[in-house]
Order: sequence, then structure tokens, then C-alpha cells
Amino acid sequence: MTTIWILIALIVVGMGYIRLAPSNPSHWHVSPDVTADADMPGGVKRLIQAGPAALGQLDAIIRATPRTRVLAGSVEEGRITYVTRSRVMGFPDYTTVEAEGDTLKLEARLRFGRSDLGVNRDRVDEWLVQLEQIQTGGQG
Repeated sequence: MTTIWILIALIVVGMGYIRLAPSNPSHWHVSPDVTADADMPGGVKRLIQAGPAALGQLDAIIRATPRTRVLAGSVEEGRITYVTRSRVMGFPDYTTVEAEGDTLKLEARLRFGRSDLGVNRDRVDEWLVQLEQIQTGGQG
């Protein structure tokens, strides 16, 4: 019985760490290393041509995403890093978006584990669909 209580205590502590561990902006708010689109086990990279207003438009889309907040940066700075947490366990995923002229570089990655089961890919691709719809006036 003691072993079960120890196991439960370890699980609770682990879950608490996942939810409460600080997010260091100097570690996560870095220029995305993106030269082409890539899907990885723990994240995704996207490189898109989107126009000069795209960062502001995408920022509004991302900020409307549930359980998502800005970790660092701004549209004016040209780079923003967001933290999106999973609904049940609160696992943090970090997405950095940077504008270089008319090009947006996006890199989304997990913090804990080895695979995000495609969650970052699906989230980023949905944001890009919404951005395209805004830019084409809903004709996308």
C-alpha cells in the first residue's frame, strides 16, 4: 500500500512540475531555425510568404487560441513566442513566429517528451488556414 501512495505522490509532483515549471524566455524566445517546411516528432517548422501585415494578423489568431499566452516579444519587435498548454495535463508547447520582410518563420516545439503526436503541426496548420482566409477575404 505504501508503494501505491508513493507512486501517486510522484505522479502529483510530476504533474505539478509540468504545470508550474517556469518558462525561460531566453531559452524559448529565439529566432526560429527555419529554412523550409518540416514536420518533426516534437514539433513543426513552417516558412510562408504572407505579406507585411501577416505577423499582426497571425498574432490576433494565435492570441484567440484557448490556453495560449505570449511568453515574449511583440509584433513591433518582429518576433513573438507563445506558450500553448494542453487541456488536461497542461503540457507546454512553444511557438515562435518571426517576420523577415514578407516571410514568416514559425517554429513550434514541445518541452516535455519526445513526440507531440502531431498536435503542434495541426495547431500551426490551422492558424495558417485562418491567416490565408483573412488575407484572401474568406476566399481561401
